[in-house]
Amino acid sequence: MDRVDTDFKQKVYALVSQIPSGRVMTYGQLAALAGNPYAARIVGGIAHWGDPLLPWQRVIKKDGSLAEGYPGGTEGHKAALMAEGVKVDEDFKVDIEKLLWQPPL
Repeated sequence: MDRVDTDFKQKVYALVSQIPSGRVMTYGQLAALAGNPYAARIVGGIAHWGDPLLPWQRVIKKDGSLAEGYPGGTEGHKAALMAEGVKVDEDFKVDIEKLLWQPPL
């Protein structure tokens, strides 16, 4: 991984580590804030293969859907979010308008 990729990954890590319990961010939002608004899928790869100690359960799709690639699939993602008090509906979605977190600038 070259320096740009490493810098991007570190920015994503820093952002994910700040997401408060009970709140969420999207893959695209993280990509944009880390410097590449077209890299949502790359953020997904970072989440899938990245530091397991970070709160990846707080990262969701732009429509509020949960990630199939989360350990345990959408059921595992739902369980992790619900353990934090996040309501997940029967379609495996969260109320993104209510829960979306924006880091302070």
